[in-house]
Amino acid sequence: MGKEKQDNKTVTPKMFSIKWKLLCIIIPVVVLMVGILVISSYKVSKELLESTSHDLLELSVDNQANQIEAWMNENLASFKMAKRTIESTNPDEEQLQAMLDSYYGFNSNFTNGLYIADADGNLMKASQSDLTAGNVADSIWFKQGITRQNMAYTDSYQNDNGVNVVSASGILKDSSGKLKVISADLSIDKISIIVNSFIDMEGAQAFLVNKYTNEIIAHRNSELISTQLGANGDKYMSSLADKFNAGDFDFCSVNGNMTVFEEIDGTNWELVSYVPESLILSKITLLRNVMILIGAVAILILCLLIIRVVHMIIRPVKKLTSSILTMSSGDFTVEIDSNGNDEIAMMGQSVKKFTSSMRQMLHDIHTISDKLNEQAWRSDSISSELYGSAQTQATSMSELNTTVDQLSISVNEIAENATKLAMVVSDTHENSEHVDKKMQETVDISTKGRTDMQKIGKAMNEISESISKLNSAVDKVGEASDEITKIVALIGDIAEETNLLSLNASIEAARAGEMGKGFAVVAGQIGQLASNSTASVSNITTLIDEIRELVSDAVNQAGESSKNIDESSQLIYAAVETFDLIYKNIEETNDMIAYMINKVGEVDEVATTVAAISEEQAASSDEILATSENMVIHANSISDNSHGVADESKHLAETSEKLSQQVNTFKI
Repeated sequence: MGKEKQDNKTVTPKMFSIKWKLLCIIIPVVVLMVGILVISSYKVSKELLESTSHDLLELSVDNQANQIEAWMNENLASFKMAKRTIESTNPDEEQLQAMLDSYYGFNSNFTNGLYIADADGNLMKASQSDLTAGNVADSIWFKQGITRQNMAYTDSYQNDNGVNVVSASGILKDSSGKLKVISADLSIDKISIIVNSFIDMEGAQAFLVNKYTNEIIAHRNSELISTQLGANGDKYMSSLADKFNAGDFDFCSVNGNMTVFEEIDGTNWELVSYVPESLILSKITLLRNVMILIGAVAILILCLLIIRVVHMIIRPVKKLTSSILTMSSGDFTVEIDSNGNDEIAMMGQSVKKFTSSMRQMLHDIHTISDKLNEQAWRSDSISSELYGSAQTQATSMSELNTTVDQLSISVNEIAENATKLAMVVSDTHENSEHVDKKMQETVDISTKGRTDMQKIGKAMNEISESISKLNSAVDKVGEASDEITKIVALIGDIAEETNLLSLNASIEAARAGEMGKGFAVVAGQIGQLASNSTASVSNITTLIDEIRELVSDAVNQAGESSKNIDESSQLIYAAVETFDLIYKNIEETNDMIAYMINKVGEVDEVATTVAAISEEQAASSDEILATSENMVIHANSISDNSHGVADESKHLAETSEKLSQQVNTFKI
């Protein structure tokens, strides 16, 4: 009983309050939202301020560039007018000197006035001017001046007096016929004043740079004038030098400085204006800090407000939770108060209804469990008897299944053997038909061979007759060669007699002297003809002897060929007789094969019928076996189910007792 009480004891898990759950969710979300709001506001304000500062810096640098361009264009216009005046008046040297003296001190921007130099290095200037030129041909103003007709500004440089200046120079056309350059100097200090004075943006600075040589022309720090960008090791100036070398003059931020560039028209100068971003963002940084402080205070106030609201909402939930915990321990006598019309009040009313329903339900379950206990014990007794009967039936069905299984195996073996016999007979029938077809082809081939052998025999007879005719012809050739030999011998005798007559005629012609010379010539020709005839007779005799030998050989060969042909003819006729015998045997074999095919066909029909019957019997036995197996399965299933019913009846009885015990633990 002590163990059961320990098992039934409710273990209460450690509770984590809903209030703290809500606070852990809501407060971080509020902090995150306020942080996002502050950061977004700061970024938007920063972008707007940077955009405004950029526009203001652009306006400032444009204004400075316009002031520089206007000042330089104004001075350049004065120089050009003075140049046109000198060129139009075409003065002599004395008049030219007077004109140069008149321009001295004429304008505070170029107090030394104008000065002129020729290619020989001669320099003319105002009498009061303290300007020194040194080597005129090597000076910047002279070398750049000889390259243009109209006066234009040169690069900045330091003159011989040690003053940083920029000159306006150009070719002077007069009647002297010499190459002359007119020039005037403007002090860089004047330009620096303009660069440093006309800055519209507070905190901004500007300086002027030659964009091709990176030389600083004007700067607030006079020590940097005429030096190279970045030469002093300043990081900002070094970064600008890299941009000048790359030809990049777009708006950018360099080392924390907002920087813009503006080209001065008519020069190689680039006006650079910059302002530190920290100066621009100082006010926005202050605004950011103020917003952060306000956000922190707002978060603190929101947290206090949220804690109070959550406490008011959670208090009814705590009461309801206490009541539910009491019910979970089995005590349904608790009373629940549910005032109000919100979700929590509705939840309390629902729990109150649930408590009332559970009281009635537990009472009904207690009554039913008693009845169920009685029925469970009766079911246990009946199921035990049913289990014994089911076991007996399962044993009988198992023995029947064994017998049917053996019968099915025997019937299947008979069916398989019958099927194999039918297949063998069927294959034999097909092979017999194939043999019959091949035998028929053999008969046809034998018939054709017999006919061909008969044709060969006839051909051999014709060849034998041809050989006989050839022998007769060769004999006639031999006789003809004998006749030719005789004729040739007669011709030889005639030739010898003719030769003797020719010799006698030659002797008689020699005796006749001059009268017989013509006859001697004829006798000589006749003698030569007789000699040729004798030689020809000798050659013909030799050829006839050779022909005679060849004819004799041909006669011998023809005789042997005739003998061989006769022997071959006899063999061929013997082969024809053998083919006739083979043909008769093949025809008899063909008839026997046809008879065998008919018998095999009958056997095939019988074997097929037996196989079909055996297969039907095997299928029937398989069905009987399957039915028997199903009956065994069902019998076993009934036995198992009966055993299960018996077990379940016992469990049901035990469960009903436990149910009664559990119901008794509730207080209603």
